Amino acid sequence: ASRSHFLRASRPRCVSSDAVAEPALARRGGHAGTRLEEAVPAAEGRSRVDAWISARLGGGGVSRARVQASIRAGLVAVNGRPVSKVSHTVKGGDKVSCTVSELQPLRAEAEDIPLDIVYEDEHLLVVNKPAHMVVHPAPGNANGTLVNAILHHCKISTFTCLARSPIYDECPESSDDDVDVFDVDQFTIGEVSSEVREAIVRPGIVHRLDKGTSGLLVVAKDEHSHAQLAEQFKLHTISRVYISLTCGVPSPNSARIEVPISRDPNNRTRMVAAPGSGHRYAKHAASRYKVREVFCGGGSALVEWRLETGRTHQIRAHAKYLGNPLLGDETYGGTKSMALSLLRPRTPSKYHGDLSNLVSKIDRPCLHAALLGFKHPHSGEALEFSCPPPDDFTEVLDQLRRVTPTSDGQDSDSAAQV
Repeated sequence: ASRSHFLRASRPRCVSSDAVAEPALARRGGHAGTRLEEAVPAAEGRSRVDAWISARLGGGGVSRARVQASIRAGLVAVNGRPVSKVSHTVKGGDKVSCTVSELQPLRAEAEDIPLDIVYEDEHLLVVNKPAHMVVHPAPGNANGTLVNAILHHCKISTFTCLARSPIYDECPESSDDDVDVFDVDQFTIGEVSSEVREAIVRPGIVHRLDKGTSGLLVVAKDEHSHAQLAEQFKLHTISRVYISLTCGVPSPNSARIEVPISRDPNNRTRMVAAPGSGHRYAKHAASRYKVREVFCGGGSALVEWRLETGRTHQIRAHAKYLGNPLLGDETYGGTKSMALSLLRPRTPSKYHGDLSNLVSKIDRPCLHAALLGFKHPHSGEALEFSCPPPDDFTEVLDQLRRVTPTSDGQDSDSAAQV
């Protein structure tokens, strides 16, 4: 049976009874990476090269994401020939050589940052991430992240993690909302209790939200939960509903978009949705949207999104592809000037000043992860959580409703006086 939780917060201590310390590394040459040269046993059948290497090196603390990054970087060869596809097939007798890409140590400190915890038990927690908060540390951004806040909440003083290689920045096959590729390979525990030291908690960030996106995100507390949740994301059985405000109104009012997404060759911080994309890293991406409310005669709309896949910037890239970038999304064309050019001609002149003031205050894409549903990784119970958008989003939404003429041609304020 499904159970819903609406912003219920409980705060038991974040120490899982079955959390364990990271295993000893079997094949590793320090943070500089791992070297593998081995032939596929003749008796083995066909398998993907990333899976085969991961199985050989997994016991040494090397994640599949790191192996995939190495493949894309040209650090893996089969029978002496470099391969670039993580799905390349190997068979019995093939000779595989691999150098796992280097990861740099990054130390993250626990920080007393307030968390809006929607749900928590001994295996996981669901948080309502505020806009402008980065999910996990990265070089040059080691503080003020969700992970820093979780460390404090879980009574862990510090840990040392291995930051993602710059290779990931060049390879958008690792998405920011599907399965997280962030690796935490080693903990350095400070002055904490022996109880915590004996049951190390790994803040298992399973998926991510963009810095500017607010809303629901699940965090695993133990390896089993992390693996089970990650599998649900890979199989696309997670329920995710987002709401956004767009520049203009998508047409038709509801549809399914199936357009591949790849890195924009002209701007490495941006993705691009292009049908029939020939980019080597273009990934299948599918979104469903439905227009829930139209404002200012078509100047903006409240749009609901349901994700079938979870590519980097998927909603933002698909919205731009439709010609309706998210309000406030400067990166994808949802600029202040575009918003005003659509809104002002369709609203009474007495509101133009208010609109200009409102739009000038929007400092992020108007996108909120409103619903998250999944099966509990231990009990199998269907869980579903929902969360209303934050104040900055609702302020824009309320203002748009206020200046939108009613069906009889009156604006909302005039209608309210009648």
